[in-house]
Amino acid sequence: MLHEYRDIISKLKVEDAHFVKVFDRHNELDQKILDVEEGREYMEHFELEKLKKEKLRLKDEAYGIIVKYKKEHNL
Repeated sequence: MLHEYRDIISKLKVEDAHFVKVFDRHNELDQKILDVEEGREYMEHFELEKLKKEKLRLKDEAYGIIVKYKKEHNL
């Protein structure tokens, strides 16, 4: 997720507990969605779409935190 901000993400993972929670939940959902799409798990289509929307919301939230960090640190 947001690989182009790898350095900032590394800093946020140390400095911001909320970012860590958002980042970890996003990665957890990413793996679960992949497992369903590749047939390792089964899930109703509606539930899968719900997870995808949550994952996207978390990505947007993480991006917002990154942008705020960049602005506060003049990056």
